Amino acid sequence: MAHNSYDNIIINTDNYKHCHYPLYPPGTEYVSSYIESRGGEFPVTMFVGLQAFLRKYLMRPITLEDIDQGEYYMREQGMHFNRENWIGILNDHDGFLPVEIEAVPEGLVVPTRNVLVQIINTDPKYYWVTSFFETALLRAVWYPTTVGTISWLAKQVIREALSRTSDHPEVLRHCLHDYGARGVSSQESAALGGLAHLVNFSQSDTVPGIIAAKEFYNAVAPSNSGPNAEHAGFCAWGRENEAAAMRNMLEVHAKHGMALLLTDTYDHENAVKNIIGGELRDVVRNFPGLVGVRPDSGDVVQVTADTTEWLIDAFGCTTNSKGFKVLPDFVRTVQGDGVTRESLPLIYAEMERRGLSAENAVFGMGGGLLQHCNRDTSAFGQKASAVQVNGEWRDISKQPTGDAIKKSKRGRLALRYVDGEYETVRRDSIPPEENVMQPVFRNGKLLKKWDFSELITHSEQEVPESYYAEAIAPLRSTPAMLADAS
Repeated sequence: MAHNSYDNIIINTDNYKHCHYPLYPPGTEYVSSYIESRGGEFPVTMFVGLQAFLRKYLMRPITLEDIDQGEYYMREQGMHFNRENWIGILNDHDGFLPVEIEAVPEGLVVPTRNVLVQIINTDPKYYWVTSFFETALLRAVWYPTTVGTISWLAKQVIREALSRTSDHPEVLRHCLHDYGARGVSSQESAALGGLAHLVNFSQSDTVPGIIAAKEFYNAVAPSNSGPNAEHAGFCAWGRENEAAAMRNMLEVHAKHGMALLLTDTYDHENAVKNIIGGELRDVVRNFPGLVGVRPDSGDVVQVTADTTEWLIDAFGCTTNSKGFKVLPDFVRTVQGDGVTRESLPLIYAEMERRGLSAENAVFGMGGGLLQHCNRDTSAFGQKASAVQVNGEWRDISKQPTGDAIKKSKRGRLALRYVDGEYETVRRDSIPPEENVMQPVFRNGKLLKKWDFSELITHSEQEVPESYYAEAIAPLRSTPAMLADAS
């Protein structure tokens, strides 16, 4: 029963949505709404996640049992419930919501303040349904899109760092790992945020995100991972046997070609210099694959660069064509603690200041990726912009005097791409073939099924530098000044 309850779109909403249908003018036939990022912390959004919602919730018809359940829950809370509305949808449309949804291609990076999704009812009898499921739909869009945007901007930071200090830009998709499953609010959040990250990077330990990418977008091998230590296993050996614990991991996972060693169980500097770079130096050097050295605490900017320098002291380095030091291929610094959209460019700036190539370190983000955001991060909203009453279309909008960002758009909308710029325009002002948005859902049927490979392709389209200039700005400032500030 619990699973069915959460899947029931009639109660996957705010209570008060059930009292809104009689508040429209008499003769209302159609209501058109749209979703946009109204601004917020970023200049762009990477749109992703809608298809997962459509497939999980809107392609499932409501049943008589769902209606009974909705009526029971609403009346129990003192909320009005119109049973006839839902019985009508069950009988007239086989239980599928009579709506059409159009959206921009998933994975596309679009400047904020542009329409991303547009919804309209397809049966004038059910004009109220457009706004009824706003709660679920907006949540399904804002969260994965915000996480995807954070991940995409991080990707631009890493791309910039590699272009400045590395000869290997091809490693880009392998540089940022998703460690966020334990720090996120729910398994569904892990799934949606996790799949959004995988559009940009091929590294994750967030299993729900990998499953969602495969089940909702037909992703093929969307992620890689490898053996990674945890403190419980190392602590169990005792402090005096820390070297033995590390040696054991290297031996056990030699056949897997990767072993990520935690070094902050006790004394990080001692672990790197005297155990990994001393007692176990030959074992690490002869390991058949990659040994990751993972500091998991401390000042993230300084400890990443310090660890890399200590590893160079132990294992040597080469100098690449850009004049930066590069560790041997068998060892890398792996920084998974304290990495956020704010700290990542500072880490790279400090490494550059010390003459260290960006490829010496790979990173993981947890809460900073999947949890340190909310609907206001990109000021997402869904608003009605047009209604048809007695056969006549009316443009509508809200214009609150107390908050200019909440002023909404008017009319039926379209998104146009001209001369390298996206622009939201009136739907009737351009030919249909110029509209970037396209119908993806109608009356219970998926009209367009995006493949995960298409999302990746869309996300990697060339964009103006203004889309990410602020994110990479610390790398283009004086590194010494940034190091002092950190």
